[in-house]
Amino acid sequence: MDRYRSFENLKCCERRGVDYRIRWRMGTSAIAILSIHGGDIEPGTTCISDAIAGQEHTFYAFEGIKHSGNIALHITSTRFDEPTAMEIICVSEIIISVHGCAEMEPVVHLGGLDVELRQRILQKLCESGFQATECSGLPFGGSDQKNICNLCGRGMGVQMEISRGLRAQMFRDLSPEGRLFTTEVFRRFKEAVREAIAPFAGTSAGPEPQGGTD
Repeated sequence: MDRYRSFENLKCCERRGVDYRIRWRMGTSAIAILSIHGGDIEPGTTCISDAIAGQEHTFYAFEGIKHSGNIALHITSTRFDEPTAMEIICVSEIIISVHGCAEMEPVVHLGGLDVELRQRILQKLCESGFQATECSGLPFGGSDQKNICNLCGRGMGVQMEISRGLRAQMFRDLSPEGRLFTTEVFRRFKEAVREAIAPFAGTSAGPEPQGGTD
């Protein structure tokens, strides 16, 4: 069970810039790529989200930066309500929320209510040699309307649960230092997802906020 039920609870006990940080960058498309369990909460998800977003899609990450115990910063997807993330969601038509699960088999589980988009992502990942599955139920289904991936303008998005085994193949290793060095697997994954979402990009509904790290 999560230690904190909301961001308001978390910020009363954890230090911004010491225990966690928030990074974001606004793009020009209608798509936002989120890593709400980034940094050392679910290692590798921030780097993956940032790469998928590129310059045209909006990027957001809530990152655990403690020396240890970052899992305490995990707020589940149906209760994550950090204000900058909520602002981004309000101006985004499509949300793709990138997570990490503990499985050692190299696999991606795709959930969320946007069936068309998740099937396209699954197709492109499989074409690129990845093992991917569609999930409609727990634990990776992302089917709750309150899940952050489904709070966008269309009311449906995609949740990607990337196994630890696959994330380990994307970097030299999953330590903060190891994640500075990406692999060919990382490149293929990023390009497959970017190709899948490109036809859905559209135009962003608004310019604010611009971006930052704090």
